[in-house]
Amino acid sequence: MSDCTRLLTDCIEKLKNSLFLVGEIGGNDYNYALLEGKTMDEVKNIVADVVRAISNAVRRVIDYGAVRVVVPGNIPIGCLPLYLTAFQSNASAAYDEDNCLTKLNDLATYHNNQLKEAIRELKKYYPNTVIVYGDYYRAFQRLFRNAESLGFDSASLQKACCGTGGDYNFNLTEMCGAPGVPVCRNPNEHISWDGVHLTQEACKIMSEWLLSDIVPKLHCPI
Repeated sequence: MSDCTRLLTDCIEKLKNSLFLVGEIGGNDYNYALLEGKTMDEVKNIVADVVRAISNAVRRVIDYGAVRVVVPGNIPIGCLPLYLTAFQSNASAAYDEDNCLTKLNDLATYHNNQLKEAIRELKKYYPNTVIVYGDYYRAFQRLFRNAESLGFDSASLQKACCGTGGDYNFNLTEMCGAPGVPVCRNPNEHISWDGVHLTQEACKIMSEWLLSDIVPKLHCPI
């Protein structure tokens, strides 16, 4: 174990009775709305409600006694095989520099910006509580843009490990777990497990970056 990892582990151990991680909220709300055919404007209209629900969850855990709370944002969903398949386009302008869907990533950014503003308001209301934003978006970007050097297969960055069909190895009617749907032989070289969730290796690398970013902000007791 490196000195850095040991320090992070020790800090988390000291904080375990006062540290709460609010679950990543909002992903499924947007998934269902988008896949049911809602327009982007309609989906953006529910962001305020989603963020309000997150704020209420934070307030509740603080009322239960939490003195340090981590509130995760959303990842760039436009990079997931689910969305890349469902909203595939022939227009190059639909994609950003990472070949992810721009409008979907803009939605994630819009959610995250609203969430960060809500956190600023919560900090004013709870000045004695440490509330930290978990930047899942930036953690995923770092993983994605450095994937090859981190050991991921450059030809499979946007393909599901467990899945079948299409440019992204994903099919909504034949998803991972369905009879006959194959699993790749090297999941640790894939970012996406089933087109919706990330592989354990991708999560591990993201969590390492998140820990290095978040723990110093938690004011760990010496």
